Amino acid sequence: MEKEFLDLIKSTGYAIESFGVIVVLVGSIVSTTQFLRSYRQLEAGLAYKIYRQNLGRAIILGLEFLIAGDIIRTVVVADSLQNVAILGLIVVIRAFLSVMLQYEIEGQLPWQRQRKGNAKV
Repeated sequence: MEKEFLDLIKSTGYAIESFGVIVVLVGSIVSTTQFLRSYRQLEAGLAYKIYRQNLGRAIILGLEFLIAGDIIRTVVVADSLQNVAILGLIVVIRAFLSVMLQYEIEGQLPWQRQRKGNAKV
């Protein structure tokens, strides 16, 4: 019974990771399609900026699913401290990528965002 549960958890983790890959793939296709449609209607620089923002958002969302899948598989199934350390490294790398992509999209780091109703000092 325990083996079946662990296999189910592993499969769930892989399914979530696969969904992350699908999100990046579909997001890339949709972003590229929108870019090609709007390229002639918008100024070239603006069309490219929107394209990069949309593509970055798709990548960030996909990374979140990839991290979730890694966490599920490793934490529940991990049988050694080494696996947990590897997971930690993977999460740190992917989180760094997410922050940098967010910086590319918005031009500021996530913690530098202005809250609604609060003036920036």
